[in-house]
Amino acid sequence: MADQFVEDLRSRTTPLLADGAMGTLLQARIEQALEGGFEELNLTAPEVVAQVHRDYVDAGAELITTNTFAANARVLGRADDVEALNRAGVDVARAVADAHGGVLVAGAVGPLGDRVQPYGRLDRGIARDVFAQQITSLAGVDLLAFETFTDHGELTAAIEAARKAAPGTPVVAHMTFGRDDRTLLGYLPGRVARELLDAGADVIGVNCSGGPAQTRRVVAAMRQSAPDALIAAQPNAGYAERVGGRMIFRASPAYFAESVAVLRELGAALVGGCCGTPPDHVRAMRRELDHPTAIVELPPAHVVEPPAVAEAAATARPTELAARLAEGRFTTTVEVTPPRSHDFGPVLESAALLRDAGAHLLDVADSPAARMRMSPWAVGQALQAEVGLETILHFPTRGRNLLRIQGDLLAVHAMGLRNLFVTMGDPTRIGDFPHAGDDVDIAPSALIGTIAGSMNAGEDLSGSSIGGPTSFTVGCAVNMCADDLEHELDVLERKEAGGAHFALGQAVFEPERIERFHAAYARRHDRDFTLPVLIGIIPLFSTRQAKFMHNEVPGITIPERIFARLEAAGEDAPAEGVRIAQELLAAVKPVVAGAYVIPSLGRYHLAAEVVASA
Repeated sequence: MADQFVEDLRSRTTPLLADGAMGTLLQARIEQALEGGFEELNLTAPEVVAQVHRDYVDAGAELITTNTFAANARVLGRADDVEALNRAGVDVARAVADAHGGVLVAGAVGPLGDRVQPYGRLDRGIARDVFAQQITSLAGVDLLAFETFTDHGELTAAIEAARKAAPGTPVVAHMTFGRDDRTLLGYLPGRVARELLDAGADVIGVNCSGGPAQTRRVVAAMRQSAPDALIAAQPNAGYAERVGGRMIFRASPAYFAESVAVLRELGAALVGGCCGTPPDHVRAMRRELDHPTAIVELPPAHVVEPPAVAEAAATARPTELAARLAEGRFTTTVEVTPPRSHDFGPVLESAALLRDAGAHLLDVADSPAARMRMSPWAVGQALQAEVGLETILHFPTRGRNLLRIQGDLLAVHAMGLRNLFVTMGDPTRIGDFPHAGDDVDIAPSALIGTIAGSMNAGEDLSGSSIGGPTSFTVGCAVNMCADDLEHELDVLERKEAGGAHFALGQAVFEPERIERFHAAYARRHDRDFTLPVLIGIIPLFSTRQAKFMHNEVPGITIPERIFARLEAAGEDAPAEGVRIAQELLAAVKPVVAGAYVIPSLGRYHLAAEVVASA
């Protein structure tokens, strides 16, 4: 059933047109007070619900959605009525669809009203059970439509429930995004798209949120991240406004018609409306789909909608990196070097390769080896917008005074770059401009404390307000394979005391040294080491490179057995280096939080092979 639905969508020349705002119309048409929600009308006033369905079908909708959005045991506060309300909702919609012929029925499923762990108290297994009860009660629909989810972890739980409770039923999974084009928990559209697909959704997309303009941006980002996905778009008619005691939506039917033309060009397979979209809006969309008239201007490339930093809710969200670490999910990030030019093209192509290989985040280096490169801020912003992966911005203290450091931090936060790796940075004497300023006003450990302690609390170093707290996730450096572990632990203590949230580890070639590090830490502190570490993994490509790193890069030790393997491989040394890196990754996976893959000299294709193995 799901395969046929997917095949039918892919074969269409125009998007499938869904209905609009069931709740908006019912609110306008029901005069009596409701003891429960709109879902009660499936039993008490089924004709009113049926008329809404008929009005949308008459306007040209090919898909109508059951009046069951909140008909789950958590929202209702009871389980006894779940089956009756959902079955009645299906019966009403099914009768209208069958009377008109060719109209599909989607079973509407909304969120549970309680946040799912780890960001809420609701156990994920219980959430799946609640969803499963409702989904089972929606038997008879042509597909399931998950709508207006703000936590994509909850939405993936719903998809999992659907796959078990209604195997073979097509699933359309919609997320809702805030004004900064992120979910409530701070996830970017590209990341959401891939994780919904991985969870088993047949169609992914966006509903509710802001108006059509924002929906176009989100769809474009999803399309870039998941080019082969079927995407649905059902926006509100703009943001709601209170006028004369009523909530109104300003986007007109004509404006919606222009929007659906853009969505069609972006490749949306299913379109429709959400809050504030009565049948007139659907009718306008039907006319535009059947007889295109709008001049289409696609969302521009290389544009990032800046986060609404004035909104307290935005700054309270964890980054995607923080969320993954909190959930204990193995995380792979790859270092990307900014270009030595003003052309984004090559770095975006390399980043897309890494994303497709399975990288979860991208590290953006800042002037590595003190070589002149494009600003990592610009690169990080472009990667998040164009590739759809969150970034970790390397933030060296070298060459910045305290005034500039704090101003720079405010700027990168406003640009949506909220994961930082604080480091000393390479001395300028080894790079392109050896006489450039090289002063250090603040050590990395102290800067970590400034960010995690002061700025994330809404203050600068002087204690003055910065207008609201930042929401940085801050990382430090650690060498778990250091020869002098006592010195390494001394430095790490200051970083942990500053409030570091994670660490990027120096490249490892002897995994057994990690156990040695853990043992030394436990002896000193009488407790286990719990700071999440993304351990460095370097895919070597030649014996010469390995010798250079062993002899000239501080903190890296490469055992003789690896030299022997590279030497024996001859011209096949790059492939052997990848195999070595994959073996190292498998060996360290049980004892670290993730991998920090470091390509050598732009060999991103080797890094991609390592990432794929993770």
